[in-house]
Amino acid sequence: MHATNFNLAAYFDRIGYAGDAAPDLATVTAIMRRQLESVPFENLDVQAGRPISLVPEDIVDKIVRRRRGGYCYEVNGLFAMVLEALGIPYRFVGCRPMTYPARRPRTHMAILARLAGEDWLCDVGFGSYGPRAPLRLADTDRPLRQDGDTFLLARADEREYHLKARVDGAWADQYGFDLGHQEWVDFLPANWLNSTHPDTLFVQNLIVMRQTPAGRMILFNDRLKTVADGVTTTRQVAAGELPALLAGTFGLEVGA
Repeated sequence: MHATNFNLAAYFDRIGYAGDAAPDLATVTAIMRRQLESVPFENLDVQAGRPISLVPEDIVDKIVRRRRGGYCYEVNGLFAMVLEALGIPYRFVGCRPMTYPARRPRTHMAILARLAGEDWLCDVGFGSYGPRAPLRLADTDRPLRQDGDTFLLARADEREYHLKARVDGAWADQYGFDLGHQEWVDFLPANWLNSTHPDTLFVQNLIVMRQTPAGRMILFNDRLKTVADGVTTTRQVAAGELPALLAGTFGLEVGA
C-alpha cells in the first residue's frame, strides 16, 4: 500500500507517537494503540452523501493532513502504509462481519502482518469490539486479554478463523476470515456497497468511535456511550452540541 504523499513523521505527529520506528512487534503494538486512540472510526462523509475515496493519497490527505477519521478501508489502509514504511510484510484479508442476524458478505478489511516469522492480525477499523493490539494467529482457542477487553481467535474449520469478543459475559462472534490474499482493488465493491446502499449500517446511522486507555467512546446517532474501566454510561446528544462533541471528545476537525 503506497501513497506518494505519505510521510511517516507526519503520521507519527498525527497520532502523537514518539517511540521507536523499528520493524518489530513492540513498535507495531504501540503504533496500533496510538492510532486507535487518536484516529476515530467514523462515517461522517457517508452520512453527508460524500463518496469515500480509496485513492491512497486521498486517505492520507483526509486522515493525516485534515485530521479526520474513517471507516475500515481508510484507517486500515493508512495502517498498511505504516507497515510498508517500516518494512514489515503484510497482506489484506476480507472479513465477514458476524454481528448481524443474517449472513453478510465479506465487506470488512483487516490486515495480517508478518512479524518475527509469524502472522499477526492487525485491525484498527472494526469499531467497538475490534482488537486493541495485534493478535497472533497461532494463539487460537485461547482467551487473550487486552486492557479491559478479552478476545479469542477460534478455528471454525481447517481454513477459517473467527474473531470473538467477550461481551456481557458471553463470547460473541465479530467476524470471520481465511488466509486468502486480497488486493486493495478487491475492496472497491465493498466500499461502494457500505457507503451507498440504503440498507447498510453506515448509510442508516451516524457512527463515531474512539478507543481510550480505559475503554471507548461511541456516538451512535444521538446517543453517546462511554465505557471506562468496565463502567458504561449513556446519554442523549442534542443536535446543537454535535459539532463541539466531535471536536472535543473525538478530536475531529470536521470543517477541514
